[in-house]
Amino acid sequence: MGPIGERVVSKVSRSFLIGHHSFGSISLANSGGKRLETTPAGYLELLRGNRGFRQLWLGQVVSQMGDWFDTIALYTIILNLTGSGRAIGLLLVARFVPSFIFGSLSGVVADRFSRRSIMIISDLLRAVVVLGFLLVRRADQLWIIYFLTVLQLAFSTFFEPAKTAAIPSIVSDRELVSANAISSVTWSVMLTLGAAIGGVVTGWFGTDVAFILDALTYLLSAALIATVRFPKRAPREKSKLTINRALGITETIEGARYVKRRPRVLALLLVKPAWGLGGGILTLLAVFGEKIFPVGNSAATGIGVLFAARGIGTAVGPIVARRISGEGKKRMQASIGIAFLIAAAFYMAFGGATSFVLALIVLGLAHTGGSILWVFSTVLLQRGVEDGFRGRVFAAELALLTLTMALSNYMTGELLDRFGLSPRVVAIGIGAFFLIPGIAWFATQRWWDTDKNEPAEKVVHLSRAEEPESAQVSG
Repeated sequence: MGPIGERVVSKVSRSFLIGHHSFGSISLANSGGKRLETTPAGYLELLRGNRGFRQLWLGQVVSQMGDWFDTIALYTIILNLTGSGRAIGLLLVARFVPSFIFGSLSGVVADRFSRRSIMIISDLLRAVVVLGFLLVRRADQLWIIYFLTVLQLAFSTFFEPAKTAAIPSIVSDRELVSANAISSVTWSVMLTLGAAIGGVVTGWFGTDVAFILDALTYLLSAALIATVRFPKRAPREKSKLTINRALGITETIEGARYVKRRPRVLALLLVKPAWGLGGGILTLLAVFGEKIFPVGNSAATGIGVLFAARGIGTAVGPIVARRISGEGKKRMQASIGIAFLIAAAFYMAFGGATSFVLALIVLGLAHTGGSILWVFSTVLLQRGVEDGFRGRVFAAELALLTLTMALSNYMTGELLDRFGLSPRVVAIGIGAFFLIPGIAWFATQRWWDTDKNEPAEKVVHLSRAEEPESAQVSG
């Protein structure tokens, strides 16, 4: 990367990343068995020193910015054409169902083929799909939005497990928490900026501009990922080709058995799906932005501000939690249960807030909980799952998450439209629901927090700077 690219990284990262911090030490071993002590990598240290991760991160920055332009534009079109909370709920169902349908297949693909190629192809196909939204002009054409959304998220279903499974192969163990925190904070910042700017762009220039910009960001993301060089993966065991193996059924069953024998992996895999059961809050944010806290005469602006507050909360969560709990397994596990309780308290407060400013504050605080459990469960899974099963595990997690998100948003739409419940009452109910997984996490810990039947911990990789030159990934 040239001087201009380096300045871009420095400026963007400084805008939302807190510099170098130490959170205890990690014990490492080199090939000669000598123990080494090192501290977790700082955020800027990782971005400056690991070119592969930096390029992957920049791809995330541009594509997720475009995604929020796309999302706000779709909400605006549907509300302008129908004014229906149920129609918004159906859009979210269309976004979530593909991951459940294709989840098991995408995990097998991520473990069988080049993860870089999967990500690039997914980006290119999504660039084409989002341009199809330009065709929608009337209420009777909403089916086009739902159909294209299913296609767009089907391709995302292959992209996300490949990306999450690939991260541990381009960062060292001491960089892993920082890498996932950066990814989460980036998602949050892009949500904040993308939702806010997307609302303004959609309000001023129309939805067509938002869709074109989204397509361009997918193309740029593909170009950046193409420059990342991933290390060669271990060759797969050769076995007799059968119909079940060709269709991925055999590998899916192997993955299910792998998780079943590891209670901690199963518990961590269920964290995000449990969070997804309260995902109807996404439908509520669109309704709150239009009917309860409109900004000016534009529903898009009100929705954008609420999503921006959500993004700020998710950005703050993992950084604060990392400062307090560090990177130890026990503390990260405890933080996950506490995060559910944080979300419960502040979602209930959001439902009862009468001031727009107070609503933005408690909404942001609620989403600090979501980001904490998201980052910590991801890191613990990346550390605890072998590379050969990682794609299937993360695909299963994504499939279950999207299923619960779809059910939650559908039920939220029904509660609003069919049963006529107030958005405030539904928001308070979602907050109260989050008490259940929080309490269950601690109540069942004795069962799942065990090393029984789990493989012994592997020796942690050295940081890139400490590896022999021949072992480092070329940049």
